Amino acid sequence: MAKATAAGLDEAQANGLAEMWEDGEDRLGPASARRLLVAAVDAFAARGYHGTSTRDIADRAGLSPAGVYVHFASKEDLFFRITLLGHERTLHNAVTAVQSVGEAGPARRLHAVIEAQTTWQARHHTTARVVEYDLPCLSPEHYEQVAAIRRKITALVRGILNEGVRAGVFDVPDVDGMTLALLSMVTDVARWYPSNGRQSPEQLGTLYADLALRMAAPHSSDS
Repeated sequence: MAKATAAGLDEAQANGLAEMWEDGEDRLGPASARRLLVAAVDAFAARGYHGTSTRDIADRAGLSPAGVYVHFASKEDLFFRITLLGHERTLHNAVTAVQSVGEAGPARRLHAVIEAQTTWQARHHTTARVVEYDLPCLSPEHYEQVAAIRRKITALVRGILNEGVRAGVFDVPDVDGMTLALLSMVTDVARWYPSNGRQSPEQLGTLYADLALRMAAPHSSDS
């Protein structure tokens, strides 16, 4: 059993799960805590929150069930830590993408943020699927902390669209609706990626960013 567990966790790490936690040592504690985070993402992705027990997570991490409670108060606390950090990374990714294009106009900034977010969702699709689709499993207090981060991401994209409309770069009658459409499109990548393996995360990011610009661009009255 231990041998299979170790192999399963090694496979999860090879699939990029460990990359999410590699620079969070100060916040996340010792290596055993980060190992539990990797194992928990793998378990939640495979079985869902309600179908996963702390024993499942401990087995995948090669630890005893009691070892989970050394680092986390409960299964929900472990899930919250994953979800919070995942959303913090997503927000940081979005802000960094916009900052990377400096004083560029709204079209370039919209392209940058959609490209970066789509690439992130594809590259970290296992983690993204867990943190996006099991949010109702969080306690009300924990849910609100995560929701606050989601509102910042929404406000960032909405602000770019509003600026583009004012500048005449975008033709978007319903900015709130377009914001929801774009972010929903990006989020959904984690649900199906990689279905055929033909596109890298970077290629998909460029595709979605180009699509976002076409969706927001002014349309000829003759079309």
